[in-house]
Amino acid sequence: MELSGKIYKVMPIETGEGKNGTWSKQSIIIETPHERFPKKVCVIFWGDLTNNAAFIEGADISVEADVESREFNGRWYTDVKAWRINTSASNNTKSTSTATNTVVEQTTSESASVAEDDLPF
Repeated sequence: MELSGKIYKVMPIETGEGKNGTWSKQSIIIETPHERFPKKVCVIFWGDLTNNAAFIEGADISVEADVESREFNGRWYTDVKAWRINTSASNNTKSTSTATNTVVEQTTSESASVAEDDLPF
């Protein structure tokens, strides 16, 4: 799932010790643009994704995340866990369109060579 918006608030880093070693997590609040009422979503970053230089309040950000719910004592809790950060959605769009154009050009040149040689073997 991709989530884009402005960073509304950066929460402090939390660390701890577990059976697999030390862990760190950081939450940021992203305000998504909606026509009438903007929505705020808390996104959690684990491990190497914490304390990122892109976490500046008011900056545009796009993240790819997994949404997971779990039950504890009859109540359900939901986490939005990010696994990729895209700091500029416009740069990401430009690189994707460039890659598409390259593939189209290669396909066109391959089809031209096939048209010149229409033998099946």
